[in-house]
Amino acid sequence: GARMVAGTAGEGASADIKRAPPLIILILATMASTFALNVFMPSMPGIARYFGTDFATVQLTLTLFLVGVAFGQLFYGPISDRFGRRPVLLAGMVIYLVASIGAVFATSIEMLIAARMLQAVGACSGMVLARAMVRDVYARDRAASMLGYITMAMAVAPAIAPAIGGQLEVWFGWRASFVLVAGFAVLLILLCLPLLHETHFDRIRRFDLASMLASYASLVRSPLYAGYTLHVAFSAGAFFAFLGGAPYVVIELLGASPRDYGLYFLLVAGGYAVGSFVAGRLSQRVGVDGMILLGVGVALAGVGVMAALALAGYFTLAAIFFPISLISIGNGISQPNGIAGAVSVNPRIAGAAAGLLGFLQMAMGGVLTVILGQILIDSQMPLIVIIAVSTLLALAAQLWVLRLKRRSGGG
Repeated sequence: GARMVAGTAGEGASADIKRAPPLIILILATMASTFALNVFMPSMPGIARYFGTDFATVQLTLTLFLVGVAFGQLFYGPISDRFGRRPVLLAGMVIYLVASIGAVFATSIEMLIAARMLQAVGACSGMVLARAMVRDVYARDRAASMLGYITMAMAVAPAIAPAIGGQLEVWFGWRASFVLVAGFAVLLILLCLPLLHETHFDRIRRFDLASMLASYASLVRSPLYAGYTLHVAFSAGAFFAFLGGAPYVVIELLGASPRDYGLYFLLVAGGYAVGSFVAGRLSQRVGVDGMILLGVGVALAGVGVMAALALAGYFTLAAIFFPISLISIGNGISQPNGIAGAVSVNPRIAGAAAGLLGFLQMAMGGVLTVILGQILIDSQMPLIVIIAVSTLLALAAQLWVLRLKRRSGGG
């Protein structure tokens, strides 16, 4: 671990000189999957009626989309470490476009589910490759800063997409949101062709299953990579737990309307955007590890407020959403820095590092939403407990990173 860390510090100076890709392309590419995931949410009841199927079947368009995003990320990183970021991103966006057109013309729920999975596999190329490209051209602390701005945009997509999708559903029906996503894919491809240049030249020599597994094995064996990645996965897990449990708590238990949920959710997305903006402004000055501790501290304060209000018997929209927006600010500060730390451990395979991290982030979210489905009862406490445990584990992972660095003599 120590040798790798020393290596990343050394190449920091030259890394800043490389020509950076346009920020707007990195932001749009990162948004591709969250936009496609969230824009059609308001159409789910309408899709169930249209195909004459139950809601659980329509839910597969969501669940299998997340599965597609998780597993797709494992492949794009190593492929781009071998063939370069630009051609692989373009290929991903073409898959995204074809799948979105397939969804527009779907004639059965099975066909729609298949199109959604393919859409996810295409879309997640943007998430992985934007992270890898940032690491290709910037030194670690500056990379954290740029990832902060990109993550800020990523928080905006899930906030506005359901509102757009809801309007399209009312005006034109459920197919309209897929037409919009197809248009988004076309825009991205048209921007990439003239404006996006290659950023990765120190290629790995070959790509096959064995070399891909070798890349992942070398990352998994690095305690430093594991520490940063676990931090990101657990802090994301707190957010996914909220996504999975809050609609039930707010709509079923509190009796609020879906519209109330949508409006209050803007606080959560806004909090994440504020935290990411802070990460963008301060990461270069404070450094990756200091920013992660700051972020976890803010998130733990949010957990404390949420638990205290619940124990005092306050069960209102404000008592749930204000503390979670504080947790979101903390996550917005710590996550871009955790990602920058992880993809900097071995810059030659930054693509594989970004892919594995993205996979584990999604997998953690999936596991926590399943656990939550089993333990949600007639109170908000199970949700608070899972968010608290996740946040404490995120802190533990970062403290482990700091211990590793102290043992290896700095970082």
